[in-house]
Amino acid sequence: MTVTRITPYVLYEDVAAALEWLEEAFGFQETLRFTDEKGTVTHAEMEFQREPIFMGHPGPEYKSPKRLGQGTQQVHVYVDDVDEHFERAREAGATIVSEPKDQAYGDRRYDAEDPEGHLWSFAQPVREVQAEEWGATKA
Repeated sequence: MTVTRITPYVLYEDVAAALEWLEEAFGFQETLRFTDEKGTVTHAEMEFQREPIFMGHPGPEYKSPKRLGQGTQQVHVYVDDVDEHFERAREAGATIVSEPKDQAYGDRRYDAEDPEGHLWSFAQPVREVQAEEWGATKA
């Protein structure tokens, strides 16, 4: 059996806190949690609109983007209503990097950081735009 799926795996210093915050701010739902013998959540899984995301704690040497002082990745998520999602995230205390705005490529998108400094983009397609119309080329 061949199964192909790309699943983001985001690293956290405090996975337990991330689980709670991602549920409150972004609407993710926890599906699995693994705790080691010291009580540290080292691996967890959540879903958003039936799509998975994994998170983990790689050990005490790991530094979050916030402690590093720079971004390390960006997770892009499509939602049904980006303006409603934005309000939820803002009310939960997400650091808003950019407010919802229509993009040249046809999405309405906003960007936010979680408490550990990971960058998240949430978007909703609002119109169909050909790649060439916004300066992209197809391979």
